[in-house]
Amino acid sequence: MNSIYKVYGTKYDFDTLVNKIDEYMKQHLKDSRIMHTKGVVYAALGLCMLYDEDTGKAKIAAMCHDLAKYVSDEDANRYVKKLGLPDYYINNNNLVHSKIACEIMKEQWGITDEDILNAVSYHTTGRAGMSKLEKIIFLADASEPGRYYPGVDIIRADLEESLDKGCESSLRRTIEYLNDAGEFIAPESVEALEFLQERRENND
Repeated sequence: MNSIYKVYGTKYDFDTLVNKIDEYMKQHLKDSRIMHTKGVVYAALGLCMLYDEDTGKAKIAAMCHDLAKYVSDEDANRYVKKLGLPDYYINNNNLVHSKIACEIMKEQWGITDEDILNAVSYHTTGRAGMSKLEKIIFLADASEPGRYYPGVDIIRADLEESLDKGCESSLRRTIEYLNDAGEFIAPESVEALEFLQERRENND
């Protein structure tokens, strides 16, 4: 890893930034969440090598994606109002933690790289028109080695064929699961799946 690699907007060199994020993780995340994060970093770097993406940006995004996983509902709801997010983010840490993580990245380390921030912001829901980095972080979170759930092996096989196929596979599984459970489905996820399906059909 190039020690003089700089993430746009931060005053820190790459290694210093990684160390600061690592310290923040140790202070704010449970050991099990840190293990998951390490798995996401591992998966993301593998996908970067497979699909020729910037490993530095991917490592920062992967390390930061769950920084706000344990923010209290009260603090999370303050962020919802501060950021002007829709009401469905209220009392919904599964969705809002990704948005709060972006704010932490800006406030703590001055990270302003839009692609990195978007990769963190949409790592849970996806969105229509994701960048390559966004797809990599989305898929790394869904498929890291510590993940065990029905269909994860299919997602892992699909993402090796293409990022789009992996994302479509993961989004479809998530939407079907939430629908069957009668739980809320983020509109960004529906839009992301429709976008990928339309692009695939147009390319057939």
